[in-house]
Amino acid sequence: MRGERIGAIIGSIGGLVFILINAGQLAAPLSTVVRVAGALGFAAVVWFAVIRPGAPAAPAGPPTGRAIRIYWAAVAAMVVAIPAGAALLNNVLDRPALTPLWVVFVVGAHFLPFAGAFEAPVFARLAWTMMGLAAAGAVLGVLVTASAVAWAGVLAGAALLAFSAAGSMRRPVAVPAP
Repeated sequence: MRGERIGAIIGSIGGLVFILINAGQLAAPLSTVVRVAGALGFAAVVWFAVIRPGAPAAPAGPPTGRAIRIYWAAVAAMVVAIPAGAALLNNVLDRPALTPLWVVFVVGAHFLPFAGAFEAPVFARLAWTMMGLAAAGAVLGVLVTASAVAWAGVLAGAALLAFSAAGSMRRPVAVPAP
């Protein structure tokens, strides 16, 4: 359960950061409303994951050495891919407005290997959700309206908050007496 709490906190911090940064691109007062909603979502995850945790998960053994190597390889790839892609978008393609979506895409992609490494399919769902939001935001941002980029970033933050909350709100199931 401790790992789930830590993961929920890390995911919720990331979600809040995505919301706070991307909401700044929205018109006032909507940007304020979105930021307040993000802060409330973050507070809810902290409440459910740390202050009032749900039912204890079945005891799990420590992650395997293979899982730890996959984790660190995915994190390292993310750390390299974010600035490399940002440099490409800014200096070669002249599309700096898409940089936040590149970050969303890469953060999402880095969760894909976790699904198998930690036998947790939820990571694949989170990864595809974030990568889909990034792709949709990029297409809509280029073809329809620039505000789609900000909205996709906000929605990616909301997805991180939602997945963090879902993993931390499990409650004990009442078992009837025999």
